[in-house]
Amino acid sequence: MEIIVECDKRLEELYKFSDSILYLGEPILDSRLENLESQIGFKLPEDFKYILKKHNKFSLAGTEVYGLSENYGGSSLDFVYNFEHFEAEQEMPKPFFPFSPDGQGNHYCLDLSKIKDGLCPVVFWQWDIEYEDLADVEECNTNFLDWIGEVMIEWTLEVYDYDGSEK
Repeated sequence: MEIIVECDKRLEELYKFSDSILYLGEPILDSRLENLESQIGFKLPEDFKYILKKHNKFSLAGTEVYGLSENYGGSSLDFVYNFEHFEAEQEMPKPFFPFSPDGQGNHYCLDLSKIKDGLCPVVFWQWDIEYEDLADVEECNTNFLDWIGEVMIEWTLEVYDYDGSEK
């Protein structure tokens, strides 16, 4: 229950932004996320699933969180996961779940190997680094909600006001 309360608080922060810089996708009302969990063999964290069920794909000032739909083509979560794990030049470790691109071929990922109490850390996977050890992959946030708070909200507020005007 506490995770839901925290998710709703984070969503309320996002809702303060103008539609000129905030895009919120439609809700997921079916079992797509659960089917994806079966497909990849990992449970997704509760905060991630809750927010995606409210807004399937969303972005703030250019920072995007992928959605899950055949209409999204190459930017659908299932397509990105399969590409990064089976087709990319340097394949991602299976427990890393890419959810947000940086525009340079790198991704913020959920580290599904470390789910505890319904949450997991966010790591930053750089496609052009050959990691000797997975411990060398930068853990940037303790969970998805913290990532939204820092990367989406705080970093956006350094450049834009809530109304979308540049500072």
